Amino acid sequence: MAKKFIDVMDTTFRDGFQSVFGARVAMADFLPAVSAAKEAGITHFEFGGGARFQSLYFYLNEDAFAMMDKFRETVGPEANLQTLSRGVNTVTLDTGSRELVDLHAKLFKKHGTTTIRNFDALNDVENLKYSGERIVHHGLKHEVVVTMMDLPAGCSGAHDVAFYERILREILDAGIPYHSVCFKDASGTSSPQKVYETIKMARKLLPQNTHIRLHTHETAGVSVACYMAALEAGADGIDLAASPVSGGTSQPDILTMLHAVKGKNYDLGGLDVEKILKYESVLNECLKDYFLPSEAVQVSPLIPFSPMPGGALTANTQMMRDNNILDKFPEVILAMREVVQKGGYGTSVTPVSQFYFQQAFNNVMFGPWKKIAEGYGKMVLGYFGKTPVEPDKSVVKLASEQLSLKPTKEHAMDIADKDESKSLKFTRELLKKEGIEPSEENIFIAAACKEKGIAFLKGEGKVNIRKKSSNAGETSASTPRAKNPINEKYSVTVNGKKFDVEVADAEGKAEIKSVKPTSVAHMPPPELSPAKTTGGSGEPVKSTLPGNVFKILVAVGDSVKKGQRMFVLEAMKMEIDVNAPKDGLVTSIEVQQGQTVANGQILAKI
Repeated sequence: MAKKFIDVMDTTFRDGFQSVFGARVAMADFLPAVSAAKEAGITHFEFGGGARFQSLYFYLNEDAFAMMDKFRETVGPEANLQTLSRGVNTVTLDTGSRELVDLHAKLFKKHGTTTIRNFDALNDVENLKYSGERIVHHGLKHEVVVTMMDLPAGCSGAHDVAFYERILREILDAGIPYHSVCFKDASGTSSPQKVYETIKMARKLLPQNTHIRLHTHETAGVSVACYMAALEAGADGIDLAASPVSGGTSQPDILTMLHAVKGKNYDLGGLDVEKILKYESVLNECLKDYFLPSEAVQVSPLIPFSPMPGGALTANTQMMRDNNILDKFPEVILAMREVVQKGGYGTSVTPVSQFYFQQAFNNVMFGPWKKIAEGYGKMVLGYFGKTPVEPDKSVVKLASEQLSLKPTKEHAMDIADKDESKSLKFTRELLKKEGIEPSEENIFIAAACKEKGIAFLKGEGKVNIRKKSSNAGETSASTPRAKNPINEKYSVTVNGKKFDVEVADAEGKAEIKSVKPTSVAHMPPPELSPAKTTGGSGEPVKSTLPGNVFKILVAVGDSVKKGQRMFVLEAMKMEIDVNAPKDGLVTSIEVQQGQTVANGQILAKI
């Protein structure tokens, strides 16, 4: 009897990069490995979406759409190229308008995508309806998702087989068009037995020929056992990665799984061990200079008790490492148990995983429930959709008081549609003001990546790659644009005077086309990049956690009201507001935009 063909999706270039390197891997560095993967016979790749979209603009100064085009060119027209979308969030951490959700599907189809895996962290089927419909409308295959995890010990009420059956029935009853179904466990905490029973349930409930997949991570050490359980229950596909971005916080290695099914009646995509060995050798060479965090390749016994997905774990630990508070990580992870329980049991996957981690972090650093994280607060108040179970009433009350928001049952996308700043018209006008062509790609980049998207489009993007070499953060790998004729503009300061310099490069030789004094109209607003001023008197305004100063919204001499936003910090893939503690005048600004700050560091004085 012929072995059952199991489709293997290679997650190396999306989830692998995200789980191990925080999604910060430059295109020029990994493209040779894509060619090697093709030569090894791999035809199904996860190549974008998730955090990989924003990361290219945030940290790599690269265009995600250009990367997707190059990836498609490398693997050929027949390959199944897949991306990850967070339902109404698409590739962002916030709810998008219907316009943006539609544009996401349209552009991803245009730039080489075959299939979009589409999930909602709360398993709120309402958040999957429109996004799924637009994916199919634009000619893409829709892989609809039920998100999984195990609850911390002592918790019950969701995330059992009965719960997943209810969600799957809701998807079917809603009439959402789909081509395949995926059960996605971003934390890798589901037990093998639960996986087996869940896939068995889905196989009975879904039409006979429905393609069913399992996605999990090795974070908790049971991923191979879960995949074997899924295959035995009738799954048709699994996700694997290649070394050095396999195992640990990522998916099991392709070679590991090939070994695990020896003697079994499964054919993993016809993949050959020797060819995979060659592919992994090329990938290891490509990534040899990247800093590999120790926690990215470890199995953590703490994770089953406080589910933290691989894609978020390394981003958080790197932040903590950068700010010399990594010793707090076990304490924060343990604090997540209560946060998950009182938060309504949303699945620990982006963005909910970040909400959980932020709140657990706040509970450790400031005392239990003394400071409600904005994302977590909005989640329990209903602004991202309906949680699997009702959140704790006392936490809802605290969130409402601290965030000055009332609980809502309004659909998340309806809320987004009412927000003018989330309209494409708003973004289009913003681009015009910045002198940027309002193409559909540029509109989406700006809408999805906000200020950092604008900075990229203006040629002001920065590179922040963690490599072993000392100058890794100062240089970037070449982007597609570097190989083509360029016409770039720079702002240069000489003897205190600023000049606009235009540089042309047609044949690898840079020539200065023009040098003009910078006009006042082109100068950045002083509040965006203030000079560091110290010595002011008054009450200090302190950072609420370690991170980077993303925005400075006030200047010395400004009048502020209690609760007014003064700074925006960036940490743990989220933006965190720092508000004025009282009414008054700003007497000093103690930091600069882009500066790394410690927890409790003085940012300003009032």
